[in-house]
Amino acid sequence: MTPSAGAARPRHQTLAVATAFLALFSVVGFALYGLPFFYDFLVTDLGWTRGQVTSGNAISKVVVAVLFGFLAGSLVDKFGPRRLMLAGILMAGGALVGLGGVGSLGAFYFFYMFNALGYVFGGPLPNQVLLSRWFDAGRGKAMGIAYLGIGIGGALVPQLAHALVDGLGWRGALRALGVLMILIAFPMAFFVREPEAGDVRQASGAPAPSLAGALRTPSFYLLAVGSMASIGAVGGTMQNLKLYLALDRHLAQAASASVLSLVLVGSIAGRLLMGWLADRWPKRRVMLLVYAIVAVSIPLLASAPSGWPLQLFAFLFGIGLGGDYMIIPLMAAELFGLRIMGRLMGLVLTADGVAEAVTPMLVAGVRDHSGSYNGGFLLLVALAALGALCVSLLPSRATPGV
Repeated sequence: MTPSAGAARPRHQTLAVATAFLALFSVVGFALYGLPFFYDFLVTDLGWTRGQVTSGNAISKVVVAVLFGFLAGSLVDKFGPRRLMLAGILMAGGALVGLGGVGSLGAFYFFYMFNALGYVFGGPLPNQVLLSRWFDAGRGKAMGIAYLGIGIGGALVPQLAHALVDGLGWRGALRALGVLMILIAFPMAFFVREPEAGDVRQASGAPAPSLAGALRTPSFYLLAVGSMASIGAVGGTMQNLKLYLALDRHLAQAASASVLSLVLVGSIAGRLLMGWLADRWPKRRVMLLVYAIVAVSIPLLASAPSGWPLQLFAFLFGIGLGGDYMIIPLMAAELFGLRIMGRLMGLVLTADGVAEAVTPMLVAGVRDHSGSYNGGFLLLVALAALGALCVSLLPSRATPGV
C-alpha cells in the first residue's frame, strides 16, 4: 500500500461507513421493517389471512436464500460488494413500488421475491464484507455506526408510512417509500470505493482462508444454528408485531406505529452499545448478551398491558434486535478471518434467511388456527434460548486449522 493510499484510507473508510449506513437504512430499515406496517391493510382490504400476508416474506426469503444466498457470497468475494449493492437497492425499491399495486397473491409473491433479492444483494451481506475489508481495529464501532441505519430507518418508517397512508392511501404510501429508498441509497453506493487486495487487512494470527476448513469445524455449525435460531425469534416477533398490536390488542394505528418506532429506537442504542462492547469484550460474550436479551424480552410482549410495560418491551427487545444482525459477521470474522467472509456469510445468511422467513409464517399460522399468539410466543422464546445455548458453546478465539 503506497503512502498516498494510506493517507486516503480514513476518507475511504468514512465513505464506506456512510454508504453502508444509507443502504441498510433503506433496504433493511425501510423495506424489511416498513412492510409489516401494511400487513393489516392487506388483511382488511384484500381479505387475506395473517398466514397469507406473512407468507410473502416466508416464501420469497426461502426461495431466494436457497437459490442465491451462497451465489451472492461468492460474487461478493469475486467482484466486490459495490456492484451487488447497486442492483440490490434498485430491486428492493422497485419491489415496494410494485407491491403498491398488487391485487392478487400471485403479484404479491412476485414483488416480494424482488424484495428478498434486494435484501440479499443490497442488504447486510455486501455491507458486512465492505466494512470488514476496510476496518481491522475499530471494526465493531464501524459496524455499529453503519447498522444505525437500520435502527433509524426502521424507527422513521412507521411514522412516515402512517403519514403517507393518511395522504396517499396505503398503495400510494408503498410506492412513495420505494422511490425514496432508491433516491437515498443509490448515489452513495455508486461512488463508494472498494479496498484493493493489498488494502485488505487480515487480522493478526487469523487462520488461513479455507471455506472447506471452516465447514469441517463445529464452530461453523454452532454459529449458523445459533444465529438462525435467534434471527428466527427476532423475525417472528417483528413480522407479527403490527398484526398483534392492531388486530389482537386493538391499538390505534398511531399507537401501533409508536411501539414499532420505539423498538427501532431501542435498536439504535443496542447497535451503539454492542458495537462499543465488541471492540472491548470477547465477541462471544457480546453475542451471548444479545441473544439473552432477545430471549427475556419476548415474554414481556405477551404479558405487558398497554402503556409503559409495552414500551419497556419495545425498548428492551429493540436493544437485542439492534445487536443481533450486527454481531454475527463480527463473530464470523473473529473465528474464520476475512478472505472467505463473503462465501461464509453467504452460507450463514442463507440459513438465517430461511429462519427469518419461515418463523413468522409459523407464528401467524398458530394464531390463525388457535385464535391466540401464546403458542407462537412460546416458540419464539424457545428459539432465542437455543441461540443463546449455541453461542455459549462457541470458542472465544480464532478456530485453528481453518
